[in-house]
Amino acid sequence: MESTETATPGKVIIAPEVLITIAKLATLSVPGVANMAAVPGGMDRYFKRGTADGVRIHMRENSLSADLYVVVRGEANARTVSEAVQAEVARAMSEMVGLETSAVNVHIEDIAFVE
Repeated sequence: MESTETATPGKVIIAPEVLITIAKLATLSVPGVANMAAVPGGMDRYFKRGTADGVRIHMRENSLSADLYVVVRGEANARTVSEAVQAEVARAMSEMVGLETSAVNVHIEDIAFVE
């Protein structure tokens, strides 16, 4: 049987900013998330890179881990929102870029109360 598929030489490189954007948009799509919080500490704060994005991505081999810093709405259950964020970010990374997520850590930095 003849195959019509041909192997294309080369590789695909995904910029870290793309992974940050995917994680951020997936997080913000979860009901109960008010917005992202600044990433505390680290070298990023000196260079002002990604500090307002609320996302820190770590790649090891073909596995991704993410730290997400979020502000939760006051009426939302923080645990339920956190679990939903973990599931949504893992799903988005898998579907959009084919990366397995080893960990999605959610850091609740604040609660937003609407008057």
